[in-house]
Amino acid sequence: MVGVLDPSDRRTEGSIAKVRAQFERMLPHRIRTPDADVLGRAALLSGILCRLQGYDKDSRMRALRDCVLLLQALEEGFVLLTANIADFDILAQMVPGARTLFYRRTD
Repeated sequence: MVGVLDPSDRRTEGSIAKVRAQFERMLPHRIRTPDADVLGRAALLSGILCRLQGYDKDSRMRALRDCVLLLQALEEGFVLLTANIADFDILAQMVPGARTLFYRRTD
């Protein structure tokens, strides 16, 4: 996540510090790691999503991360909360049992 930040931007250092602090507060029992099955299914699903949405090469990694999130939430029995209606509505239709809760930003 922080790898895409511009090192010359004056806000980058503060942003990295905030992300680091958040990671340090995470309790070990709350950290979930996707297994090979989730990662493999996510790779296939993201390819479909990219074709359906017409994503360019730069958007493919974001689509893969979204697919991993959805499949990991499904495996853990979680509901995925997202404002990304465009992608996750399609994904939820393709993945039986996936539970998503959408919201719209008001800012």
